[in-house]
Amino acid sequence: MEKKKIDEENNSPFALGKKNYLWIAIGLFIIMLGFLLMAGGKSDDPKVFNPAIFSFRRITLAPLVVLFGFVFEIWAIMKK
Repeated sequence: MEKKKIDEENNSPFALGKKNYLWIAIGLFIIMLGFLLMAGGKSDDPKVFNPAIFSFRRITLAPLVVLFGFVFEIWAIMKK
């Protein structure tokens, strides 16, 4: 039974398995979420500075989420 499962995986025309592609899609979603967290903070009047661009969410949280997404992508590709 185990040998048959391994043989079926080796005959696939794709380099990765179905679960790998699912994990990659989840990783892409995490990266997109990080970039969405970075968005916003613009001022209605271009002559007035809006300090909201320096919020914790945009400066710390969002880059960490994006970085985690890229690490997750590497893991998803390397996972057997």
